[in-house]
Amino acid sequence: MHKRWVLKPGGDPEKVAQLAAALGVVPALAELLVQREIGSYDEARAFFRPELSDLHNPFLMKDMDRAVERIQTALDQNEKILVYGDYDVDGTTAVSLVYTFLKNELNHDLIDFYIPDRYSEGYGISFQSVDFARDNGFSLVIALDCGIKAIEKVAKGKEYGIDYIICDHHRPGDELPEAVAVLDAKRPDCPYPFKELSGCGVGFKLIQALASTRKIVFQALHKYLDLVVVSIASDIVPITGENRILAYYGLKLLNQNPRPGFEAILKFSNVNKKTDARDGTVNHGVNGSPEGENDSLFFSRELSISDLVFLLGPRINAAGRIESGRNSVELLICQDPDKACLIGQQINDFNTTRRDLDTTTTDMAMDSIKTIPRLRNARTTVVYNPDWHKGVIGIVASRLIESYYRPTIVLTQSNGFITGSARSIKDFDIYDAIDECSDLLEHFGGHKYAAGLSMKPENLNAFIERFEAVATRMITDDMLTPEVEVDLEIKLNAINNKFLRVLKQFAPFGPGNMSPVFLTKGVIDNGYGRIVGKNHLKLTIGHPEIASNPFPAIAFQQGDHFPYINSGRPFDICYHVEENEWNGKKDIQLNIKDIKILSAEENQS
Repeated sequence: MHKRWVLKPGGDPEKVAQLAAALGVVPALAELLVQREIGSYDEARAFFRPELSDLHNPFLMKDMDRAVERIQTALDQNEKILVYGDYDVDGTTAVSLVYTFLKNELNHDLIDFYIPDRYSEGYGISFQSVDFARDNGFSLVIALDCGIKAIEKVAKGKEYGIDYIICDHHRPGDELPEAVAVLDAKRPDCPYPFKELSGCGVGFKLIQALASTRKIVFQALHKYLDLVVVSIASDIVPITGENRILAYYGLKLLNQNPRPGFEAILKFSNVNKKTDARDGTVNHGVNGSPEGENDSLFFSRELSISDLVFLLGPRINAAGRIESGRNSVELLICQDPDKACLIGQQINDFNTTRRDLDTTTTDMAMDSIKTIPRLRNARTTVVYNPDWHKGVIGIVASRLIESYYRPTIVLTQSNGFITGSARSIKDFDIYDAIDECSDLLEHFGGHKYAAGLSMKPENLNAFIERFEAVATRMITDDMLTPEVEVDLEIKLNAINNKFLRVLKQFAPFGPGNMSPVFLTKGVIDNGYGRIVGKNHLKLTIGHPEIASNPFPAIAFQQGDHFPYINSGRPFDICYHVEENEWNGKKDIQLNIKDIKILSAEENQS
């Protein structure tokens, strides 16, 4: 698929020069900082050395005082508390965090957790769970990563004498539930300074507030940061502001002392085993897949945000997709390594089943696209099959965007309704687009780039037409061409060990702080290029006119360029600069995102 390369605007030259001098780094690295709105020594220090002391006061969040007061009352009066959460990674990590804190730190035994069934209950607070709370004597429900639109369910709970505390991070509707407290920084009336917490992140702010009130030292909360970072990575929230601080320390914990549940998942994903990958490369998800399809290519090294997205996240999600998200919570709260290993094996088996379903459904969806006339010139992809497995349709939507770069909704049937998952492309707000079709829907919710929805079967055709019309109005031709955002154009001789050492300190990488992409023009392969794996290029990159050591490089899924590259002619590359470890030796490696073959005229010039 052809991609547009878009070079980011450069930073103010005077500011870049001043920052480079203050930090003692080359201008290219200073420019990367300025692009990230870091313009002074102190700002750079805060970026490179995040401090937990810089986290915001949790009581800045609207209703936090009411939430803490209600939980205090429940603890003092020995009320039964139900911790409720969505079945995905963000929900199950949030439930694990709050449940464990209340049970272990506050010694409250009258507590249980509830994860809704993806198929019989669907997303969010369900009427079935309200009945469960009533029938089992729970007077307080703490809902995590969901609930911001659960108007009717919370009202039903109120009729039964059940209080709700909503801890959500999704966009609210025009009306809020009548809960005791609604914690959501995206509320228009919430003054909390950071708006992009994950659902588990909101749960962390809740226990931070409780710990402060109960005189529990903040250090006692450090052990929960591994749950928070996994939620941040898997829910694709920006790794800026508070999320950067939480992710930084959460990754440290995962690398130094992971909880038994995470240790078990890592064992089955081979991240701590050195295996034979033939060419010694480290693969961060072949073909941009969010599901880590080549786990055996991973090596013993420090975990990154990418590893959480490609390795941990899919396995935690698999339990809710195939059986029950409750299994994931059982794993994450487990303190017995042997028991955790047994649950981890079961969850890994779920992930294998999920992969098989994913592959089959993707193939069927691709066939549908080829045979449906309305999709040939459409600006959206909406496909429906009542027999598709609800647990994988979100993954399939992401897969379809890799081949057909346009907003995508994959629909199936569940409990008499058509239900679906939506995924978007850069700069297209799929939540807003679905909102314009809300009169045809029973329920919808989500974010700018991912959403879920359900509708009555008789509304399907009208929805497809409306959604396509909305997208046609909002999408330009350029938006339908995938884009590679390039941070800087540099020469190969700018890259050395010191450059890499500083660059590594920009991590953790993720939305809002992506791993920098560099552009270098007119490079050549030094004659050692070959195809490895299914369709990957292993190259040795140099420049015919610039004196520098050649760099080993890997270009995933770009083997089609080999005949041209093998001819010795120059080409342009955009790439990440990474550290590759093989047999105990660490080298600089270029991870090539895209290759531009030069025309005959460009070669002559």
